[in-house]
Amino acid sequence: MTKDEVFLVDLSGLLAAPAQTWGAVRLVPLLREAPVGGLRLHPRLYGPNSLSIVGVGPRKAYISYIPHGLVATWSRDGEPSVTAGTQLLAANQAPTELFQIAFRKRMARQLAPNQVRFLPLHLAMEGFLSLGFSGPPTRWPEWSRRAFQDGLSPRIEHSWSGKELGLDDALRVFEIHPGQCGVVVYFGDVLAAAFVVPHADHYRLLHPSLVENFFGSELIHHAAHANVGDLVAHLDDDADPATDLADLGRRLEVATEQWRDLHTLMAGGLLDVPFHSETVYRMGRFTLNRFHPDFDLTGENHIGEAITDETGQLAYLSTYRLSLPQTKRCYLLSVLAENDWHLDNTAAALNTDRNSLVRRLDNAGFGYLLKPDILAIARRPLD
Repeated sequence: MTKDEVFLVDLSGLLAAPAQTWGAVRLVPLLREAPVGGLRLHPRLYGPNSLSIVGVGPRKAYISYIPHGLVATWSRDGEPSVTAGTQLLAANQAPTELFQIAFRKRMARQLAPNQVRFLPLHLAMEGFLSLGFSGPPTRWPEWSRRAFQDGLSPRIEHSWSGKELGLDDALRVFEIHPGQCGVVVYFGDVLAAAFVVPHADHYRLLHPSLVENFFGSELIHHAAHANVGDLVAHLDDDADPATDLADLGRRLEVATEQWRDLHTLMAGGLLDVPFHSETVYRMGRFTLNRFHPDFDLTGENHIGEAITDETGQLAYLSTYRLSLPQTKRCYLLSVLAENDWHLDNTAAALNTDRNSLVRRLDNAGFGYLLKPDILAIARRPLD
């Protein structure tokens, strides 16, 4: 894997259509004028009660509910390609109601010369969870034996499914536009996720799977319980009536541009941020990568995965918004890594003292990595 490249979420070639709202959910359709040629995505279903254990390295496993994977098939010459037989269940076969545990190999796995299976969003989440996973690289005396033996294992994060947030009701009533290849999801006007695929046929196939996606921010969970209003462009036709159809068309174009400008502003926390990117797999002229931010404690933080072609055009995108506690944990881990996990140097980089840093680590859930006497000193009441 190639690490630490710079990646920008560039929605060039995708047009934002007027949003649709239902309760707290606002979906912004993304339309393509022309599909991305030579790449096809199809779901690989794992069943509604499937717990997956994915081997991601020696003595390392990622465990999560994974309802489906995606199979990417590409052609060398840019012509359309089709994947057949990627669905595990026959059309007339009902999924079992028993809870299943499935063992899988790797987040991205080659199935055939021009075919790769990967686990959507989990590819990005595994990269997120692996940050600082191995623990201190140097045996500083402040860290416990467990920190050196096991690192951050097990590393646990909690999320909510789209169904828990009411996304299933919204998806049943929302209209899919002709040419729609993606969507931006908001809860209570809080940007939650973006999802893009190469072709409108792929989106129609995968649209229902949005309810199976997971969302992690407490802000999103709270926002999902508040209704939002429609963002409607007013043509002010009463004060200045349109003179003819051409005049009305021009006004509609202006209103459409105003809506797209508003959407760009609402999605600024995702579109205006340089991400650290890691190349996971090269698929002919396409590249599958995952990305994470610098962990800004004052702004939005998104992780995700993307497929781009040789020109940088975005073919596939799936993102996940981190909660503030998740951001704080990874910010601490990133500063620790920059300072070789040396407590005093890390404290100086954070403009604080050792005991305050230890308390921050303890509050973030990393106290078990430190020796008990170091924790005891930091936990003493301040005089």
